[in-house]
Amino acid sequence: MSESFSVRPVILCGGSGSRLWPLSRDAYPKQFLPLLDRHSLLQATWLRVATLARPPIVVTGEAHRFMVAEQLRQVDCQPAAIVLEPTGRNTAPAIAVAALEALREAARAGETDAILLVLPSDHLVGDEAGFRAAVVAAVPAAEAGRLVTFGVLPTAPETGFGYIHAPGDGVRPVEAFVEKPDRSVAEQYLASGRYFWNSGMFLFRASCYLAELERFRPDILAACSAAIADAQRDADFLRLAAATFAACPSESIDYAVMEQTDAAAMLPLDVGWSDVGSWSALWQIAEHDDHGNAHRGDVLARDCRNTLVWADERLVALIGLDDLVVVDSTDALLVARRERVQEVKDIVAMLKSRQRPEAVHHRTVYRPWGSYQSIDLGERFQVKRITVRPGASLSLQLHHRRAEHWVVVSGRARVVRGEDVLELGPDQSTYIPVGMKHRLENIGAEPLQLIEVQSGDYLGEDDIVRFEDAYGRG
Repeated sequence: MSESFSVRPVILCGGSGSRLWPLSRDAYPKQFLPLLDRHSLLQATWLRVATLARPPIVVTGEAHRFMVAEQLRQVDCQPAAIVLEPTGRNTAPAIAVAALEALREAARAGETDAILLVLPSDHLVGDEAGFRAAVVAAVPAAEAGRLVTFGVLPTAPETGFGYIHAPGDGVRPVEAFVEKPDRSVAEQYLASGRYFWNSGMFLFRASCYLAELERFRPDILAACSAAIADAQRDADFLRLAAATFAACPSESIDYAVMEQTDAAAMLPLDVGWSDVGSWSALWQIAEHDDHGNAHRGDVLARDCRNTLVWADERLVALIGLDDLVVVDSTDALLVARRERVQEVKDIVAMLKSRQRPEAVHHRTVYRPWGSYQSIDLGERFQVKRITVRPGASLSLQLHHRRAEHWVVVSGRARVVRGEDVLELGPDQSTYIPVGMKHRLENIGAEPLQLIEVQSGDYLGEDDIVRFEDAYGRG
């Protein structure tokens, strides 16, 4: 790695990953999941470039802001900025606001430009050293004003990806971007050796991208410039102006810039890349046994071949099955033939049309202070298991229609209860009547675990009146 330059990663952290339901859901999508090892896809995205890059600029949505901050904190990453989109507008605007913020950061450091490495947050790379070497190899072209994309050497006639036609050697000009082909065309692409999967990863100068965006889509650039000019800086977050950004056209970087510019270039990648776009894609990259089975969790299989099983909490047993995907989560079970797992998105659409919570939330719901899990729910009562991170606290709040009884299981809690302040340890409890102001804080060095029993005629999460909140929630 040369010391003469460094790159600024732009990590795009949007999307819902609906094809990986029931693990991936709107409130906790696939980029936050540890699919192959202990690190989430977001964490792995940063770690694979941390040694050659400056702190990243992350673009995400309001709902996921605390998950982004906490997961990056866990791997010792302090982002240069976490840009919050009030609504998703696809990759061209997301990269534009990141480029504008990167130029602002460069100016503060006395520099005139920034080299951006644009990375989706939900991809996997097997050969991380090879990926870093490819980034280094592409830097001279980016410094010279090229908009470099990374094309993945195809290993199969994949019909779920767009392709890049770019014959030549090294960093070479792009001749064409091609839409997702049918099977026969994909087979021709694979045989030719001149077509590559479009990875959605890029390297270029911030100024060059913005110049090409102004050339081809000045409306997008104008909206993004206005949205970031009126943005509000809130602790770790940069909140784009909602009305201005909402008026921005929604467009991908491919359509807005890459398919039109004459500065597009491509460098091939052969690094074990996957977009983990489906359960079959995860099966392909997972570790298999001698019969092609990839199993995670407590799984027993007899006479099974080429199966993928994900067992979250309980034993899953299979007998005499081939080419199946079984995903057992705490509140939903998916069983599908491996060649049809792309249709999982249709199940998610059905759940949303019926307003089923399983499309959006897991049984474990994550909050900036920790998480809670609904254990039991009935008429006029709900039981939750609550986990509060060390040093974290819930808002000072009250409920108009429910009372709460807290029992500490482990850790140390400080409880504000009306005018009283209590400290509770394991096996100690307190009662919060309807309408009483209260707050829960973890004052120990370990996670605080407690059981909460709610009772009342309405138990919805919207029955919360907040008076003080460390996380800026209303």
